[in-house]
Amino acid sequence: MSAASLHRRLLFVTALGLYAAVFVAFWLFEIPGLGVAHFFYIPIALLALSGGTWLGLAGGGLATALYALAILVTPRVPSGDVVTYATAIRFVNYTCCGLLVGWFADQHRRHLKELRELAERDFLTGILNTRVFDEALVRRCNAGGPFLLLLADMDDLKLVNDTHGHTAGNGELRR
Repeated sequence: MSAASLHRRLLFVTALGLYAAVFVAFWLFEIPGLGVAHFFYIPIALLALSGGTWLGLAGGGLATALYALAILVTPRVPSGDVVTYATAIRFVNYTCCGLLVGWFADQHRRHLKELRELAERDFLTGILNTRVFDEALVRRCNAGGPFLLLLADMDDLKLVNDTHGHTAGNGELRR
């Protein structure tokens, strides 16, 4: 399991635990105006970071459902408060928070993947660079099994560069 996968799994499990902790804290400590429900933003963000946009949206919905349930089971908060505009506004806030953090996490993962690909490939030819080649060669040698190593050389590339310029040489490399 990769470190990134393990990290996302840890975020997911932590988020679920925090949903339960905030629910219990609301039930134990909430009085009108205290605002314990604001702590639901933390597990929403963790869930969105672990799974992206759609899991962030689901996390916002889950937080709203737990908020409504917490109002119903908390004796110090009038249960009529669950059917007010405040709950609808909280739903919008929670889901927007989850969507935004999830979108950011998705974009961040996509950018990291692009950077990794750019770091591993030659910008001109698109083939894997020497660092990746060396790592693959070490892996194959350590595996102990047979493998094929094919080397190629471009004849007269220096002559093309010297005669026609580096742009022509780059064109030959691409070809």
